[in-house]
Amino acid sequence: MKFLLTSSGIRNPSISAALVDLLGKPIAESTALFIPTGVYPFSGGGEMAWKAMHGHASSPLCQLGWKSLGMLELTALPTIREENWVPAVRAADALLVWGGDVLYLTYWLRQSGLADLLPSLSNTVYVGVSAGSIAVTPYNCDAEFDLGFVPDGSDMAQGADRALGLVDFTLYPHLNHPDMADTELSNIQKWASRIPIPTYAIDDNTAIRVVNGTVDVISEGDWNLINP
Repeated sequence: MKFLLTSSGIRNPSISAALVDLLGKPIAESTALFIPTGVYPFSGGGEMAWKAMHGHASSPLCQLGWKSLGMLELTALPTIREENWVPAVRAADALLVWGGDVLYLTYWLRQSGLADLLPSLSNTVYVGVSAGSIAVTPYNCDAEFDLGFVPDGSDMAQGADRALGLVDFTLYPHLNHPDMADTELSNIQKWASRIPIPTYAIDDNTAIRVVNGTVDVISEGDWNLINP
């Protein structure tokens, strides 16, 4: 699988060009499935998912002019026969994984079976936005925040600080975002000091591209690599 891990979607020409390069063809000739699941735990999550799907969100993703765009709802997949959704995933050129609650998203990536399928999708581009990007790293930098949204009695909180580990670094998005106090570099460095692998702190104009284990940074903004 090829990864384009963004903080806030396809926000500039450099990230857009990287996406086209990973797809190997224009976006207008590419098919995608949109995964909104991570946003549901938040108040108004359903409305935010609708806006994102219809291209009205601030993080550009669904509105890029895809040849076709469908929705893949992770919470529904455990109740659906695999032959009715797995072929659609395998046929898609890109999976667009929206932001939200990392813990919730990671939980449903596992419960749905998609997490087990992802490593076999060698030609598919995984495009993450915020939580959608963090979910494929080994560690969840939002674990403390996410625990506040776990329903009483749920087992979801177990292993809250860990994610899927499909790449060998971790990611802290929204670097120095004016509306997010915890995204100041000093705070990210403090968190990263407890992590045994490299951490990329990226702002909303930066993305991390991963192909066959090779990592490079696509940026028209600010980013920082914090080594363990």
